[in-house]
Amino acid sequence: MRLDGFGLFVEDMGKMIRFYRDVLGFEITEEQDTDNVYLIKDNMLFLLYGRKDFEKMTERRFEYVKGVNAHCEIALYVDSFEEVDEAFENVISKGAACIMPPTTESWGQRTCFISDPEGTIIEIGSFNKPYSRP
Repeated sequence: MRLDGFGLFVEDMGKMIRFYRDVLGFEITEEQDTDNVYLIKDNMLFLLYGRKDFEKMTERRFEYVKGVNAHCEIALYVDSFEEVDEAFENVISKGAACIMPPTTESWGQRTCFISDPEGTIIEIGSFNKPYSRP
């Protein structure tokens, strides 16, 4: 098996589309009134699924955490410490919620945390060098 993408179950599709497209710069082609949306970021598929639509499809009811949650984290990498600070200021000015402002950690990473409108935690970080896969 190989990882094909990552999806979030969302309550307000329009709000979440606008956040990931307008605040974080994900590419999208679907309309805002659809039940599942495909977004692309750095050649990675990112999906938003309507919670009620998923329940209808699976014929099951699920419980969803409200508010800021720590069930998962979406990590975004930038190439320098300065870019962490710039990205943080940019997304906060566009409406992202601050979880933790930019901080240089003892392990050598500069990182910050924000959340999307439905509480998913998003990290923006850097080891002060261009990204490379391990």
